[in-house]
Amino acid sequence: MEWFAKSLEKVREKRPLVQNITNFVVMNTTANALLAIGAAPVMAHAQNELEDMLKIADSLVINIGTLDDNWLNSMEKAVKLAKALGKNTVLDPVGAGATKLRTETSLKLIEYGDIAVLRGNFGEIAALLGEHGKTRGVDSAIYEEDKAKTLVLTAAKEFDTVVVITGPVDYVSDGKKSYAIYNGHEMLGRVTGTGCMVSALIGAFVAVEEPLKAAVSALVSFGIVAEKAYEEAKYPGSFHVKLYDWLYKIDVDLINKMGKVTEIGP
Repeated sequence: MEWFAKSLEKVREKRPLVQNITNFVVMNTTANALLAIGAAPVMAHAQNELEDMLKIADSLVINIGTLDDNWLNSMEKAVKLAKALGKNTVLDPVGAGATKLRTETSLKLIEYGDIAVLRGNFGEIAALLGEHGKTRGVDSAIYEEDKAKTLVLTAAKEFDTVVVITGPVDYVSDGKKSYAIYNGHEMLGRVTGTGCMVSALIGAFVAVEEPLKAAVSALVSFGIVAEKAYEEAKYPGSFHVKLYDWLYKIDVDLINKMGKVTEIGP
């Protein structure tokens, strides 16, 4: 059995509690995705309950999609608490590079916390790298999608964490090993929140697996789910519903049969 298939079994055996501080657009979407895969979601961002909640949670997912001052304070407090409690944190830097606030917030959370997995699209990771390591990434605008495997390795080394870049091909690196995941479907780009779903799912896997394996396992699983969903639903609305169905239905045999993962080296 491939190790990325075994990780799904671990999630369903443990049913990890994943605390999410996420955006208004995807709260329902990500909660349902976690339930369907076999995890347990909690959406808790009030500062006064963060410590109590993180003590019982198995992992933390931070998604900066809809920011305001209160949520900023909660996110900063949460990543510090998770670090102190030894809970793995997944950071989704939604819109980094689009505004100064989003870029600076993401970098601050990386600095304050102990981020296990940083997941973004090509532009978001390039923007963070450009601001954090000026000489390495200041010209990030020249990057193209086919340069993602170089960018993910550079970012993993720069931030000293597992980095995921999602796109037509998903890339994952911890700065030593890198993987390319070829599962998925372009219809994911027609439904809002699918990237956020991936981040939440990584939160479930990182509760039962070390970060690099967790990220790869979550991406393979969700990519296969997208492929199977599209077989049954060719339009965005029905495709969205089928994503939940296949998150529930996916199993080890299907992952072993359909998984397309390549180790691409350092």
